[in-house]
Amino acid sequence: MSATLYTRDILRLAVSIPHQGRLQSPHGTAEIRSRTCGSVVSADVHLSKDQLISDIGIEVNACALGQASAAILTAEAMGKNYSKIQAARDHLARFFAGSETMPGFWENMNHLSSAKEHAGRHAAILLPYDALLKALEIAMQKQEVA
Repeated sequence: MSATLYTRDILRLAVSIPHQGRLQSPHGTAEIRSRTCGSVVSADVHLSKDQLISDIGIEVNACALGQASAAILTAEAMGKNYSKIQAARDHLARFFAGSETMPGFWENMNHLSSAKEHAGRHAAILLPYDALLKALEIAMQKQEVA
């Protein structure tokens, strides 16, 4: 475990994930597994009528970086829509690819900078976003049908 990769802030975030646990009767749910590292994130979501996130439930079986990423995401996601979550995920991915100078604009995202040079960790960091986005897609499809 590299001291520069697993900073004190990353470890602090990893043990403070908001909205841990599954939701009762979610509008959308998804489980995503990383083929790269084996991490698994399950996300449940409730949406308001105007498709804003009104509740989240998340279970994370990932390294400290994946857990820290989930903590940042779930702390920020309430009241946001699919496009805001997608924009944050895309910005973070562009940062890892070298085309953005900072990982994002949400509180604590700067702590993910330590992983930029560790490409093998990027999938675990993006996994919570991918799981939440898939859960949101399912919830929005259900709303369209109803």
